[in-house]
Amino acid sequence: MKKKKLLTLSLAASLALSATAVSANTAPGQNTAEKIHVNKETKTPDFIAGKLTAPSNKPVKEIVLTYLEQKEEDYKIGKNGSSNFKVVSQKKDDLGFTKLKLQQVFKGVPVFGSVINAHVNQEGVLTSVSGNLAPELYDKQSLKKGATVKADAALKNAAADLAQKIGGTPELEHEAAAELVVYVQDGKANYAYSAEFEFLYPEPGNYQYFIDAKTGEVLDSYNQIHAAKPSAGGGTLTGEDSTASGKGVLGDTKTFNTLLNNNGSYLVDRTRGDGIFTYDAKNRTRTPGTLWLDSDNVYNAAYDGAAVDAHAYAGQTYDYFLDVHNRNSYDGNGAQLVSTVHYGRSYNNAFWSGSQMVYGDGDGSQFIPLSGALDVIAHELTHAVTDTTADLVYQNESGAINESMSDIFGTLVEYHFNNNPDWQVGEDIYTPNIAGDALRSMEDPTLSGDPDHYSKRYTGTGDYGGVHINSGISNKAAYLLANGGTHYGVSVNAIGNDKAGDIYYRTLTQYLTPNSNYSHFRAAAVQAATDLYGASSAEVASVKAAFSAVGVN
Repeated sequence: MKKKKLLTLSLAASLALSATAVSANTAPGQNTAEKIHVNKETKTPDFIAGKLTAPSNKPVKEIVLTYLEQKEEDYKIGKNGSSNFKVVSQKKDDLGFTKLKLQQVFKGVPVFGSVINAHVNQEGVLTSVSGNLAPELYDKQSLKKGATVKADAALKNAAADLAQKIGGTPELEHEAAAELVVYVQDGKANYAYSAEFEFLYPEPGNYQYFIDAKTGEVLDSYNQIHAAKPSAGGGTLTGEDSTASGKGVLGDTKTFNTLLNNNGSYLVDRTRGDGIFTYDAKNRTRTPGTLWLDSDNVYNAAYDGAAVDAHAYAGQTYDYFLDVHNRNSYDGNGAQLVSTVHYGRSYNNAFWSGSQMVYGDGDGSQFIPLSGALDVIAHELTHAVTDTTADLVYQNESGAINESMSDIFGTLVEYHFNNNPDWQVGEDIYTPNIAGDALRSMEDPTLSGDPDHYSKRYTGTGDYGGVHINSGISNKAAYLLANGGTHYGVSVNAIGNDKAGDIYYRTLTQYLTPNSNYSHFRAAAVQAATDLYGASSAEVASVKAAFSAVGVN
């Protein structure tokens, strides 16, 4: 693995994963045969589409749960009716579909990552059920008896393991809490305590832990800093909203919103959602640092550049999601966007910490200040969008899809604002003395050693199962979908950035679920395109071709 792969940057076998699509017999009251996509590993459905029920005036929850009860044998979840599920949310989308998000539970305990999304149209017809459920839990001997280890003891064991892993005791951003879950890994199911540890000192991290609820042993852990759960930041200030100008990292002049009072000009934008706040770490590693204050509302000093870009580009990313996808900040509810620049000394990284954005200045050789790239900032904030929608687990294929979604929208934001756009990632701030290179190329992922086809995917344990490496597969598909081309003998007709963005946004927010793999990703994208443009549309044909071109069927 190349050294570049070790820079996560919050950016940074022979056949495609097969799944079976079958048509079931039309049940009474149904208008169209079900199209069932089956997960290769579990041999259970992970996507069902069609007119699955007759039109109805019944509540959406009743429509969905009645259907799922009929499908209990297919899903292999036992005959427990609605007790298999807990409703997480219900919301109508821009196309008039009502999405019901359901969490699988076993004996009242949530099954980690086992979430499904069901869509009911305006006529009360169930049109799709998307997501992976854990099958045959009722047969697992490991689940016959409940937890014997207390939650606080599990937390202590996780904290001790974490301290050993990072070589010190972290200063947590908030107190960790343990939740009892059923954790399924490689076909084994255990009662476990799930806990997250978010910290920025002595190094940045947001570790997800699973502790066996019977033995207290660590079952699994991984750093999910890119997909952490955000919280609000900033403070309450009084003053007058204003507009300022300043020079960014690359010397370009831009305008942005500030707040003026007797102290001077603050990098605070109160015109977008609950606000955009930009802080100065002053080359320390404590966050958020000091709210950026300028004396004259003109930000032209060299030291200002990182803050100017962080502030302005956060605003542009906010505008893209609002104007193009009708999404008010990353959570859809106007959440604050908090950034800290000048983090550490010569720090070659940028990341979403779980509470805010953090940008290093780079060492001047490998990186210059990382906030100087719009696609980097949009990439990171897309991780927050993912966390509040699909919540893709940051390991293996779901983690690779997570990373790719951030690359895709980072690029689309760059094109939307015509900011020297291209299909590279981080090219503006990476290796300033080497022209033309980038962290990753979506047009040709192999330039940085990433696979451009599912048959070439990385199957090791490094990079959390290849979350950055295997993102190249989806990145290549996205490039082909937007631009067209022939890859591995498969021709793809271009549909352009705008349509590709609409399809990927709907895929992410409506159909992907925490444990989505590449095969499920394809089925989800096809359904999203079908919703938007029709089953027989050229857009659906291009989506299918793009995934086939990278070996995902």
